[in-house]
Amino acid sequence: MVLSQRVKKIAPSPTLELSAAARELKAKGHDVIEFGAGEPDFNTPDNIKASGIKAIEDNHTRYTANLGIKELRDVICEKLEKDNGLKYTPDQVIVSSGAKHSVYNAIMALCDAGDEVIIPAPYWVSYPEMVNLADGIPVVLPTTGDTNYKITAQQLRDAITPKSKLIILNSPNNPTGAVYTEAELREIAQVCVENNLYVISDEIYEKLIYDGEKHVSIASFNDDIKKLTITINGISKAYAMTGWRIGYAVAEKEIVKAMDALQSHATSAPAAMTQKAAYEAIAGSQDAVEEMRKEFDKRRKFIVDELNKIPGIVCQVPKGSFYIFPDIKDLYGKTIDGVVIESDEDFSKLLLEKVYVAVVPGSAFGSPGNLRLSYANSIEYMKKGLDRINALLTGSI
Repeated sequence: MVLSQRVKKIAPSPTLELSAAARELKAKGHDVIEFGAGEPDFNTPDNIKASGIKAIEDNHTRYTANLGIKELRDVICEKLEKDNGLKYTPDQVIVSSGAKHSVYNAIMALCDAGDEVIIPAPYWVSYPEMVNLADGIPVVLPTTGDTNYKITAQQLRDAITPKSKLIILNSPNNPTGAVYTEAELREIAQVCVENNLYVISDEIYEKLIYDGEKHVSIASFNDDIKKLTITINGISKAYAMTGWRIGYAVAEKEIVKAMDALQSHATSAPAAMTQKAAYEAIAGSQDAVEEMRKEFDKRRKFIVDELNKIPGIVCQVPKGSFYIFPDIKDLYGKTIDGVVIESDEDFSKLLLEKVYVAVVPGSAFGSPGNLRLSYANSIEYMKKGLDRINALLTGSI
């Protein structure tokens, strides 16, 4: 079989592969504890479910405008002005099948072959692969725990070349939970404006933020950076609606028009009834969101404390999202249960095979020597997995 060069140069999603491996072990009867998937364990709030059901009962089941239904785009504009200090009109909004789809549309609309896309690492696994699909060139900027896994404005300035087209920012971040401050974003915005560098600002975790930190949209600073920015958001994470598949992007009209044309030939608009449910999510009560955020906060504190008690693991306190990104480099060179640990992949494989705990190696996110664990599960569930990790590393299995 002769496949296209395009698909040959992309790698499958490591998180989806991990989930598949965990499911296979579960099918064999093993009790697998999963820290891999970025999916809340909460149910979609009742008012949102009722809205989706009513949409079906009202026969709102046909094609919609490719940009998305007008009432949803209207309420997105209202939300952005209230929460983010961003003023857009409905024709500057495009609704897509998840924030992932929105990011992909934006990259495809902006990138030509050979364009460089700057991606701070650790990064969400799909960013570089999406750039590859657009025939662009991913330029990875590494960060460490010493900088709280955030790039500096000077680091960005040094990375820019005549081929640089855009940068992808993700705050709060997946996989680290890092949150850029307003001051940090202002400095980065200035560099982007000076170099006419476009920004894809992935803000899907904006409502999951802790310790008094504040989410800031980079496009809110002035018209110059706003013209260069495509802001991405959606309903999956904050509203426990991963399977509803609704994301959105806002940008200058010319960019949205290009994304609209691309989407019209690729997927068309998302399902009509899920758009109605998304309207309720954004326009309705936000009490459930705050309740979930508070529970995530409890889980965050628990998992960080417990991991830092385990020998060989060092875990920073994340400020947002529902991920932690512990450093395991102190385990390198050690023999654990007969296996010499030489990489994060080695340790992740050992955890899954020996104690049935699924985590994602940091190398999948461009940061070898770390692991990503999601705390989008109950404390009781997570404790089982953490106890197994501790038992493996202390030889008390």
